[in-house]
Amino acid sequence: MSLLTTIVFVPLIGAIVTALLPKARTDLPKKVALGFGLVDLALAVMLLVRFDVGAVGMQFTERLNWIPEAGIQYFLGVDGISVPLLALSTLLTVLAILASWKIEKRTVLYFTMIQLLAVGMNGVFVALDFVLFYVFWELVLVPMYFLIAVWGGPRREYASIKFFLYTLFGSVFMLVGILALYLHPAGGTFDMIELAARGGSLPTNFQWWVFGAFFLGFAVKVPVFPFHTWLPDAHVEAPTAGSVLLAGIMLKMGTYGFVRISLPMLPDAAASDFWTWTIGVLAAISIVYGAAVAFAQTDMKKLVAYSSVSHMGFVMLGIASGTVAGINGAVVVMVAHGIITGLMFLLVGMVYERTHTRKIADVSGLSSGVPVAGGLLAFASFASLGLPGLAGFPGEFLTLLGAWESDLSRGIVIVSALGVLLAAAYMLWLVQRVVMGEASPIVAKITDLNAREIAIVVPLVALTFGIGLYWSSLLRYVDPAVKAMLTGMGAI
Repeated sequence: MSLLTTIVFVPLIGAIVTALLPKARTDLPKKVALGFGLVDLALAVMLLVRFDVGAVGMQFTERLNWIPEAGIQYFLGVDGISVPLLALSTLLTVLAILASWKIEKRTVLYFTMIQLLAVGMNGVFVALDFVLFYVFWELVLVPMYFLIAVWGGPRREYASIKFFLYTLFGSVFMLVGILALYLHPAGGTFDMIELAARGGSLPTNFQWWVFGAFFLGFAVKVPVFPFHTWLPDAHVEAPTAGSVLLAGIMLKMGTYGFVRISLPMLPDAAASDFWTWTIGVLAAISIVYGAAVAFAQTDMKKLVAYSSVSHMGFVMLGIASGTVAGINGAVVVMVAHGIITGLMFLLVGMVYERTHTRKIADVSGLSSGVPVAGGLLAFASFASLGLPGLAGFPGEFLTLLGAWESDLSRGIVIVSALGVLLAAAYMLWLVQRVVMGEASPIVAKITDLNAREIAIVVPLVALTFGIGLYWSSLLRYVDPAVKAMLTGMGAI
């Protein structure tokens, strides 16, 4: 079996094995899921090591006729944009399983759903046939729906249905775009690489409308303002592992769609004033609105959820810029946000397990009562606000630089830059209220993080330092792929 196929389907084998385990053995599912997850992560690390960072184009490609009568192929491959996201997906899946070690309710179903979710997430980042891409895209909806609906908080039914309907709504428009490209005489294929090569031959007016269909499909998943309202509800009600994978990987599926599909396949529409300004303006609104609303939250998880709306706005700003620096920055923000926000949700979940509250007013003085938890939460907050030397800084810096160099209005860039200041304000406010001061009565009674919990967050802490101090650790993968994409679009 080829490497990419193995990475995608090892979690499926794990899900099948887990589903067949006896329900009475509640300890077995997590161990089986962890074993398969570690194998998948090891394969992803092997892929990173073997990946040729200097080469242009797709690598490790696999192509088989799947449904030849309809021209549908089993076509996989990775480039410098997708390979870091695939590796991040496998890492966060392992950490999500470890974070779920105390789950006792319907463990067979729970760990089966986690692994099915991993299949869909991995598949989206390697699929190069549109039908295959759509299958993986839709696959993630079902396990995430069950993770929220069965193991979520008090309003889990409402949050799970809202999540499912919003994202399904977006998927319908994406399907319309896929069919439009296939049915057009200049398209006529589901091969995503071939469609990117033919993109410039499509009529501009046709590109404009198809871009709009994909925009709705991807914007809901990102989520871009005003399509964001499902996200805070889903995050607040989801279990910790669900929040980690939702913020860390699933949101990136939307922005990845813009970079992999909308830009290279519809280059004239992507470069049009209307769509450039629409995405740029909505990005600036998302950045400022998400940060401002985060500042008003009293629930730690909801604050982190709204911060995600703001951070994903920076990704959209980089995409709108259409420059090498901007799109490099967008991909770096995607990876860094997955690492940092995954760390934030893990830590908030660990505190919640002990205190049974996420209210900022009730959880104060962590540095006095539980200094390891408090120190790590402060570290994650500093990384999230974009402190230089940590992973949150390079991506935001590059997106603002790329947007400044582009044809976007300087006003959009200046307004977006205010989001950096607002992020510092709400994250420092969180640190002051939750980490600093005397321990609250609730915090005074709890124990600090144990060795297992520290081991869970250490990889994310190390990556936060690594990317923040050594940008090239990530950019050496991303930059050649971005330049090749923009060259194919005729943008450079």
